[in-house]
Amino acid sequence: MRLAQALGTTEFVVAGLLPEIANDLQVSVAQTGLLITVFAVGMIVGAPLMAILTLRLPKRLTLMLALVIFAAGHVIVAVGSDLTLLLAARFLTAVATGAFWAVANVAAANSVGPGASARALGLVGAGAMLANVVGVPLGAFAGQLLGWRGPFWALAMLAAAAIALIARTVPHDGPPHRTVSIRSEMSALRSGRLWLVLAACATTTGGVLATYSYIAPLLTDRTGLASRLVPLVLVGFGLGALIGSLVGGRLGDQRPHTVTITAAGGATFLLLAITLIADSAPVTVVLIALLGFFGLGANPVLMALAVRSAGKAPTLASALTVSAFNLGTAVGSLIAGRALDSSMGSTGPAVIGTAIAALTLIPTIALALNRRHYAAASDSADLPRATAAHAEQA
Repeated sequence: MRLAQALGTTEFVVAGLLPEIANDLQVSVAQTGLLITVFAVGMIVGAPLMAILTLRLPKRLTLMLALVIFAAGHVIVAVGSDLTLLLAARFLTAVATGAFWAVANVAAANSVGPGASARALGLVGAGAMLANVVGVPLGAFAGQLLGWRGPFWALAMLAAAAIALIARTVPHDGPPHRTVSIRSEMSALRSGRLWLVLAACATTTGGVLATYSYIAPLLTDRTGLASRLVPLVLVGFGLGALIGSLVGGRLGDQRPHTVTITAAGGATFLLLAITLIADSAPVTVVLIALLGFFGLGANPVLMALAVRSAGKAPTLASALTVSAFNLGTAVGSLIAGRALDSSMGSTGPAVIGTAIAALTLIPTIALALNRRHYAAASDSADLPRATAAHAEQA
């Protein structure tokens, strides 16, 4: 859980430090937002690539290598003064983070079986969501008090400590996937339902994080909150995401399609409300907390659906969900950054987020209809067999 929290913190901590980083590097806030975009791109590439490359590696070695890269990337960011160098370091860090999530999701789902996989993935995701409650706000506070480089030094030291802990406590196991071949993993790409799930992963996260990535300018410029209060709003979003992940995981095993459709509709409505009512500070704070609940609460359900849809290729399917989530983040935050510099100003990212989140209704509804069609087809196929069996008995 603590390792998941650290990995979740590094992905989102930049959102609370954008103004400070921009001032120090003497670039615009929109340019600084590329640190979020490039991290997402690294996750897109790194998760499936590392999932394939580490299929036959021992678990302990995989974890330690990922943490070494993770720590090195944060040290480079902490000492760097050039935006290009920082972008490269963020990409490197993202590759390591993607490797962690790809393996952790499959391990969690396999440990409990398909009947409780969404709940298990909700618990895994809770570690990342806890980063929004504790890690990201603390990073923002530390950035304001001690400078924005401090949180990156802290994350590097946590990773180094985790390497030593894993070396002492995790047994040296053999290759965990000896019977799994790359060809069998690639078979997941033939599943149409998997691609619908991946589309939903991309749009739901893209819509929410397009807004969240630039939430600080919205709160300070449009809502009128003091910058010192921004971390408290991030806590609200994180609490909503944490509770949503746990609730969504619990409900998703029984009613996955109800959860995903409700979450998509709720996130779209909340983003639209933020766009229209951002002048009211109390209402905006509440809406942002609810956005965390609805916007990220269905993620464990989508991951569970992906693993189920992939058949014998759960590792690659899990990695592809990580890629899809981050593809949405990369595209959403990139477009939102341009909207921030446009005539729409600080509300531009929320406008973009609303449009992207609304697209989630298309694949989620299609998945629900596809499930009903599949069930009806199965019933139709079973009827002739049942009739023939009855005739034989007669």
